[in-house]
Amino acid sequence: MNDQIDESEVIAALNAILEAELSGVVRYTHYSLMISGPNRIPLVAFMQEQATESLLHAQQVGEIITGFGGHASTAIAPIEESNEHSIERILNESLEHELNAVRLYRALLELVEDKSIFLEEYARGQVATEEQHQLELRKMLRDYA
Repeated sequence: MNDQIDESEVIAALNAILEAELSGVVRYTHYSLMISGPNRIPLVAFMQEQATESLLHAQQVGEIITGFGGHASTAIAPIEESNEHSIERILNESLEHELNAVRLYRALLELVEDKSIFLEEYARGQVATEEQHQLELRKMLRDYA
């Protein structure tokens, strides 16, 4: 077992997470502006909370990147814009975003497992958080099934 972290791989994985979280800020802010209909008020609040949380996650991962001597990316992951703003479409796109976040955090976990307790616990905690978001979105989507 190799217990040494490949810092360049870890920093690249962390930067991919940073870019995805920053795209979440833009994505969820956009959704909060585009939602209409009778459920607008609670959904706008939900989307604004998601945008705020994405920014917090981006700041956290940026601190980790720079702590390892890396350079935090200024890029933002691509945001698919369907220009369809039905609540169902927005919730489905949000779910896809959260599924991607889990993939990114799991990729980080694979790189650091049994090599860094700090990074392993960080990745596990973020996977748990993103999985919880998926559950909430799936519940919100049930009425559209």
